[in-house]
Amino acid sequence: MLQQRSISLGIVKIADELHEEIRKASGAMSRSINAQAEFWLKMGMLAELHPTHTYQQLVQMLLQQAEFKLAGGSDERRSA
Repeated sequence: MLQQRSISLGIVKIADELHEEIRKASGAMSRSINAQAEFWLKMGMLAELHPTHTYQQLVQMLLQQAEFKLAGGSDERRSA
């Protein structure tokens, strides 16, 4: 699996109003402003690639990409 890393490639210009919405959402979701913007970017890309998927399905795809073991989905949890 490809390991993700952060690279600072410059500044992305966005409208002040959008930045304010990202700031509000980041506080509500306990994420940094950058993490919230990155989450929305990933979700937007997935939504464009999979337009028939629900939000929950898209989040599940992100979790699977991160190799996150869903509750009840791991044999280790069942045998413990």
